[in-house]
Amino acid sequence: MPQPCSTSLYVSTHKKLCISKQTLSFVFIILFFILAFFTTLHHYSTPIHDNKTSIFYFNTFLFSATNYTLSNYLRHLTIHPHLAGTQPSLDTALYVKSHFQSLNLQTHATNYTVLLSYPLFSSVTLHSANSSVHALKLSEPGLNGVVMPYHAYSPSGSVYGKPVFLNYGREKDYDALGVHGVKVKGCIGIVRRDGGLSRNVVVEKAAERGVTAVLMFTDSEREFGGGVERGTVMNGLGDPLSPVWGGVENGEKLRIDDPLVMKRFPSITSLPISMMSAETILGSLGGAEMPYEWRKSMRFSTSGRVGPGPIMLNFTYQGERKMATVHNVFAVIKGSEEPDRFVLLGNHRDAWTYGAVDPNSGTAALLDIARRYALLMRLGWNPRRTIILCSWDAEEFGMIGSTEWVEQNLVNLGSKSVAYLNVDCAVQGPGFFPRTTPQFDDLLTEITKKVNDPDTDGTTLYERWTAANRGIKIQRLTAVDSDFSPFLHHAGVPSVDLYYGKDFPVYHTAFDSYDWMVNSGDPFFQRHVAVAGVWGLLALRLVDDPILPFNYLSYAAELQDYTRMLSDLLEGSSISLHPITAATQQLAAAAKQILEEAKKLKEDEATDEHAALKRRMLNDRLMFAERGFLDAEGLQGRPWFKHMVYGPRNDGESELEFFPGIANAISRSSGLKSGEHNSAIQHEIWRVARAIQSAAHALKGELT
Repeated sequence: MPQPCSTSLYVSTHKKLCISKQTLSFVFIILFFILAFFTTLHHYSTPIHDNKTSIFYFNTFLFSATNYTLSNYLRHLTIHPHLAGTQPSLDTALYVKSHFQSLNLQTHATNYTVLLSYPLFSSVTLHSANSSVHALKLSEPGLNGVVMPYHAYSPSGSVYGKPVFLNYGREKDYDALGVHGVKVKGCIGIVRRDGGLSRNVVVEKAAERGVTAVLMFTDSEREFGGGVERGTVMNGLGDPLSPVWGGVENGEKLRIDDPLVMKRFPSITSLPISMMSAETILGSLGGAEMPYEWRKSMRFSTSGRVGPGPIMLNFTYQGERKMATVHNVFAVIKGSEEPDRFVLLGNHRDAWTYGAVDPNSGTAALLDIARRYALLMRLGWNPRRTIILCSWDAEEFGMIGSTEWVEQNLVNLGSKSVAYLNVDCAVQGPGFFPRTTPQFDDLLTEITKKVNDPDTDGTTLYERWTAANRGIKIQRLTAVDSDFSPFLHHAGVPSVDLYYGKDFPVYHTAFDSYDWMVNSGDPFFQRHVAVAGVWGLLALRLVDDPILPFNYLSYAAELQDYTRMLSDLLEGSSISLHPITAATQQLAAAAKQILEEAKKLKEDEATDEHAALKRRMLNDRLMFAERGFLDAEGLQGRPWFKHMVYGPRNDGESELEFFPGIANAISRSSGLKSGEHNSAIQHEIWRVARAIQSAAHALKGELT
C-alpha cells in the first residue's frame, strides 16, 4: 500500500508537505517551551482543579493535536491484516502496549482464552439448464494475505439447491413471497444486507422457513470494487463458552456441544458474497416476478424474477472453531482525589482485514489522546478521577474482549464507573454522528462548540453539525454493534459512542486499508483530529469537573417522547401507559431537584466544611442513576441484556427503537388472543416503569 513520506504534514491546500525530521523536532521543542512558559505563568502552586488551571489544560489538550501523529499511528496499525487470535493481531496489541509504556503510563494487559471461528474452504458454483457450470469468485480481486470472506461461527456444510431471492429476509419479505406463491423450503436463500436485521437474525429466520443455506451480499453504496463484507453470525455477545462470567485462562468453560453453546450458532450454513456474484445469480432467476418495491431499490440489473431456480447452486463451506487467546490492553491514569471513580475510553483493535476505518481510525485517536494526556501530566496535570484507556480485542466476533472484561469486573464497574466513552470507526466519511445516553446531551453539545470543524475553515463542529441536521441530533444506543453494549446494556454504565461519517464503502472488506483512508476517507486526517478532540475533552470534563456534568432532565424528556410514540402505536387498545408516565414524572422531579442541589453546593462550597462529602454523595447519585434502568431478570429470551430503555429487539423489526422489552412483547403477541396480547405488553410496561422509578430513587439517593 502507498505510504506518505517519512515525515509529512497534511495542509489545507490538499498537498502533502514534506519537511525534515530536524525541522519538525525543532518545531516541537519550541512548542514545548511555549507550553512550559505558560504553565509557569499559571503557577504550579495554584490548586490543580481551579477554573483557570482547568481551562489551561483543556486548551493545551486541543492545541497539542497534530494530524501527522494520527496518520503515523494509523499507518503502523494497518501494515498487516490483524484478525483476532492471530500473530499479527498480537503484534498490534504489543504496539499499543509499547506506546502506552513509552508515555510512562501505568500499563497492563488482560488475556482471555475464548472460542473463535475461522474459514478453511468455500465454493459456490452455478449450474445452468444447459449443463454449463460457472464458479463464482468469492474473494476480492488482486489482494492476498487477508482472510477469505466468511461468516464467523457459521456451521460447515454442503448444499445443492435452487436459489431464491429473499430481499432483506424480513417477515414482510417472506409475506410478499407468499402472496406470489413462492415456496422457499429446500432452497438456498439470497439475501441483501442493510434491512435492519443482524446477520444472525437473517440466517435464523431463513432456517425457520426451511431454507437450507444463505448467501448474503451488500447492495448499497458501501459495496466497493468487488469487496465482500465479512461478519459474525453468532447470537449474543462474549465468549460462548463462558456466558455471564469472564473467560479467563484456565477458568471454567462449557463444552462446545453444550446446548447453551450450540444455541448461540445458526443451524444452517451462510456465506458473504460480492454484489457482482449476487448479480450473476439474480440475473439468472426465473419464477415469480420480483415485487416492484424490491426491484426499484436494487443497485444492479436482475432478471426481475425471484426464483426458485431454474438454475441450481452447489454451495460448500468448511470452517473450524478453535480456542484462541485474545488480549485487552489498558493504560491507567490514577485520580488524585477520587481514584476509585473511573472514566473509561475504549476502542477495539482487531479487524477483519487491515482495519483502517474499522476500527483503527479509532485506535489511532486513542493513542493520540494518550500522548496528549501524557503531555498534560508532564505539565503538572493530575486528574481528579481515574482515567482508563481500553484497547479491546475480538470485537468483530461479538464484542468478546470487552464483554469478558465487563463480566469479570462487573461488581467493581457497577460501583465505581462514571462513564464509558466508545469510539469504534472514528472516521468513515463526512458528518458528525454521536450516540449517547441522554444525560450526556448538554455536555456533548458544549464540547462540540470548542472543537474546530474539520471540513470548513473558521467553523466549529457544533455549527456544522447543527446546520446539517437543522438542530442538535444525537442518536441513542439502541443497537448492539460495538463495545459500549456490555457497559450499558449489561452493567448500566452511562455511555457515549462517536463516529465521523455515517457509513463507508469498504466496510469489513479487504479494501479497508490505509490507502483508502488517505485517498478517500480522511486525506488530511483533520476528521481524526476532530473526533479525538471531542472524545478527549469529554473525558477531561468527566474526570475533572467537581460535580459530574450529567443532566437527567434530558433523560426524562426523552422518555416522555418515547411514551408519546408508544401511545400512538397502541392507540385503540386498552393498554395503560400510566405507570411509565408517572415514573417519568418522578424522574423529572428528581432530575430538577439534583440540579438545584448542585447549584447550591457550588454557591456554598467556600463556607461549607462538609462540601467535599456532600459533593461525593451527589456525584454518586448522578453516577448510579443509570444503573436503575437495569432489571435483574433481563429481557425475556435474552436475559443477559438488562437495560429496560435501550437494548436489542429480538427480531430487529419492531417499530420501537426503545423499550426493548415492550417492543419484543408486541412482536411476540401478534399471534395471541386479544386479552393475552394486552396482558403480555402490560407486564412489560410495568417492568419499564419500575426501572424508571428505580433510576429516580437512585437520583434522589433513596431506596425504592
